[in-house]
Amino acid sequence: MNHPLTGGCLCRKLRYEIAEVPRLTYTCHWTDCQHLSGGAFAMAIAVPAAAFRFTGIEPRQYRAVADSGRVKIRFVCPECGTWVWGVSSSDTGVFRVRAGTLDDTSRLKPTVHFWTRSKQLWVVLPESDQTFETQPAH
Repeated sequence: MNHPLTGGCLCRKLRYEIAEVPRLTYTCHWTDCQHLSGGAFAMAIAVPAAAFRFTGIEPRQYRAVADSGRVKIRFVCPECGTWVWGVSSSDTGVFRVRAGTLDDTSRLKPTVHFWTRSKQLWVVLPESDQTFETQPAH
């Protein structure tokens, strides 16, 4: 992938740049992620917070408490409603950017899968990928 990575919301009023290679590309099969994405899973990239810079309008924040007790914060475009990135109270140094918000998604390939115990039965994961039945500690 070329750097910086760029992306943003659907209406393009909230934009971002990522100056470093993502640490991880993953899917999350948790039922909440299925609901939020409208699909069988959500896909994201984990990037250092220091490497992420947004421009444009100020995002709206939505806070939720996960089953683990961790506070999750989603940053959403207030105009079009696109969920662009999120953070967790347990790992504030990492931003979890929604993969579909990247301008170029052609080279994304998830290699890690979270919450596989709630994945859809028809989803087949590559044997070489790393899988976790729930959320790993880190």
